[in-house]
Amino acid sequence: MAGSDDFSSARGAQQHYRALERLYASAPVNGKFASTLDIPGEGQSRLRFTITPEDYHAAGAAHGTIYFKMLDDAAFYAANSLVTDRFLLTTSFNLFFSKPVRAGIVVAEGRWVSGRRRVFVAEARLVDEAGDEIGRGTGTFMRSRIPLSGLPGYAVDGL
Repeated sequence: MAGSDDFSSARGAQQHYRALERLYASAPVNGKFASTLDIPGEGQSRLRFTITPEDYHAAGAAHGTIYFKMLDDAAFYAANSLVTDRFLLTTSFNLFFSKPVRAGIVVAEGRWVSGRRRVFVAEARLVDEAGDEIGRGTGTFMRSRIPLSGLPGYAVDGL
């Protein structure tokens, strides 16, 4: 992993993943969504979202902003799982809508694709309760000047 030596061990990596999960939960915007983040390993993320009628556009399905939020978050956290010292920023994101979704659980699966220095590429896909892919996206993310350690919500236990 790129970053400090404190995270070179498997224990350190797990601490980083849990700290990123706490960071996600602490973001004010995420208070508006019934969602949880899990980082199972390096370059991976999994978000569970509950879609409700409050997320609908006028035609009765989830608005595209919800798709973007889920895809961007999943790809972002997959990429930031490789970076232990800095917060990443989304620099571009392309998405594809393949199926409308209504109320229910949607899982966003994020996966790091390439890059380990300044720019990272990650992708994500959305899967509905029936197991159908409803959207996918690819993003580029770059290191910011913002240290993770200075962000409210990001706290590494024992370090």
